[in-house]
Amino acid sequence: MVDVGGGALARSVYIVGLDPSAGKSLVALGVAELVSRRAGRLAVYRPLAEPTDPLLQLLRRRYHAAGSCGVQPASALELLSAGRGEELAGRIVEGYRTVAGDAEAVIVVGGNLEIEAPAHRGLPYDPAFDANLAAEFGSALIGVVDGRRAHPAELLERIRAAVHQLGPQLLGTFVNRVPAERLSAVRAALSSLDPPVYVVGEVPELTTPTVAEVAAALDAKQLAGDVAALARDVRGFVVGGATVPVFLDHLTDGALVIVPGDRADVIIAAYTAHAAGAASLAGIMLTLGEQPDERAVRLVERLHTGLALLIARQDSFTTVTIAGRVQPVLSADNPRKVQAALGAFDAALAGSAGPTLDERIAVAHSDRVTPLMFEYQLVDRARRVPRHVVLPEGTDERILRAAEIVLRRQAAELTLLGRPDELQRRARELGVDLTGAHLVDPATDPRREEFAATYTELRRHKGIAPAQAHDMVAEVNYFGTMMVHAGYADAMVSGAMHPTAATIRPAFEIIRTVPEVTVASSVFFMCLADRVLVYGDCAVVPDPDAIQLADIAITSADTAARFGVQPRVAMLSYSTGTSGSGTEVEKVHAATERVRARRPDLAVAGPIQYDAAVDPDVAATKLPGDPVAGHATVLIFPDLNTGNNTYKAVQRTAGAVAIGPVLQGLRKPVNDLSRGATVRDIVNTIAITAIQAAGGHRTT
Repeated sequence: MVDVGGGALARSVYIVGLDPSAGKSLVALGVAELVSRRAGRLAVYRPLAEPTDPLLQLLRRRYHAAGSCGVQPASALELLSAGRGEELAGRIVEGYRTVAGDAEAVIVVGGNLEIEAPAHRGLPYDPAFDANLAAEFGSALIGVVDGRRAHPAELLERIRAAVHQLGPQLLGTFVNRVPAERLSAVRAALSSLDPPVYVVGEVPELTTPTVAEVAAALDAKQLAGDVAALARDVRGFVVGGATVPVFLDHLTDGALVIVPGDRADVIIAAYTAHAAGAASLAGIMLTLGEQPDERAVRLVERLHTGLALLIARQDSFTTVTIAGRVQPVLSADNPRKVQAALGAFDAALAGSAGPTLDERIAVAHSDRVTPLMFEYQLVDRARRVPRHVVLPEGTDERILRAAEIVLRRQAAELTLLGRPDELQRRARELGVDLTGAHLVDPATDPRREEFAATYTELRRHKGIAPAQAHDMVAEVNYFGTMMVHAGYADAMVSGAMHPTAATIRPAFEIIRTVPEVTVASSVFFMCLADRVLVYGDCAVVPDPDAIQLADIAITSADTAARFGVQPRVAMLSYSTGTSGSGTEVEKVHAATERVRARRPDLAVAGPIQYDAAVDPDVAATKLPGDPVAGHATVLIFPDLNTGNNTYKAVQRTAGAVAIGPVLQGLRKPVNDLSRGATVRDIVNTIAITAIQAAGGHRTT
């Protein structure tokens, strides 16, 4: 169904390139990200593509989407050459109907008409072909124009022609890859067009291949270095044919060193220069198939740079020629480039003064909430109300990689704690871009004196002396907490390298709980296949009494509501209703009554067993007629032992994504990470923390 003007649902969105090499991949990725926040069952279709198409594989893997291609380019060329265009269209439409199936939304990425392989150059470039297919599919259209060389007046005419050509199906047009110096002028020239135009700035990271892509083109083998080294960007080449001093003068950041394998002196010099910070290299490619001296390899491995050492069979000239022709692609194997592309897409939407693209697409909102939908909604909400989050564990690799993602998506302003030179060196080693982050050393920061005086006053009743306070606030978690307390940051996330106590103790001492809450607690967002449940408390309070349990229930319900989960609270016990007795059951019963008295607006049931709380059939037998039973979304455990084991059991056996623990009840948000946290976990926690901060000082 397509009715752009009337705002009807666009179940299918078709991305069409209006110029050869317009850059549809970035736009397709961004549109898929938008649609995935609403649709639980996403499908992806490419009318003309190889089954191994990198973009198709990326969208399928990232969004857990059904996906396929219609007709391979070679077959399409045969059909067109034989005058069988109608048969080609029929096969493409049939493929679309198959993949669309029961999907809630379909992303179609236009016919692969920008093929550069010689065997496929006979394919015509004709946007009308895509427009006709879109009409057959009932798709809304999004056009993509190459903005690299055209001036604003040329782009204006080009887009007006596209609007005339594509008609009312057109939702909007993206002008892609616009150089930074012309970005403002292009946006101003196109701002009044309808349908709206979204201008995407040129992203240097997307124009440079990775070490892995160059290695694949050369069929090179990796001799040393970690896996992450293959994701480094290759921004240029330096051929190591000169003496070492001359060679060192020509090293630049991002250079791939190309050198014969028998030049041990150049290999050692390159690694040493990289380790010393003289140049952040992309990697070292040995030529002629010549194996390096084992003594040199052992030496450079002891530098622990992780830098890739590869070997190719070609000579240096051929190696440079082949490497220079490698065209980068967006793929699932390079999440850094994916995040860079999404950041550029988000910036283009933010730079448009017209209706939001999300509103114009208006894909039907799913009743299901998948883990991916919940996670993408978190980043989207955080980006809309950016807050300043401090990360005390700045040297941890996972923190650095997560910080890069958050910065690219503009989900929060970040401060990383640690020596700036050490943080920058570590970022260079990992190929991480920290542009925009604040790098702060607690030991030398001038605010240390202010923080020491404040902490002395706050802990005077505990006998803390000024000298002791001066030492304590230099510790990263205390310094980060003081930044939040003093208003230099809105929130803090820590725990990847420290135990939970090291994160939450400073928060309890300095930030403290809100007055009406007797205890700070935590929740986990448990993202199941088709819904999100909230579990509390699974990380902080070992054995809450009835008053504390009621506080945990109320704060957990409010946290759930803040993140879009309608709170229906189940106070869990080993018995349901009046079926059992005992001290623990009485505690839960008393807590339930206290919740009802304090918050009559909350739907709450208890005591209730887990199965009766979440399964409507069991609820109909054990607690018939109760509005919460069978439909609970917030599950409150009677003690930490039960809660912690249950969340881990569900996480491991049901394949749930557990996001948390999210601390609640504090005056300002501080959240703890698991020491086993992944980069994805850290990004989610930073987004949650930023959203908590955006909701005001209170996090209940």
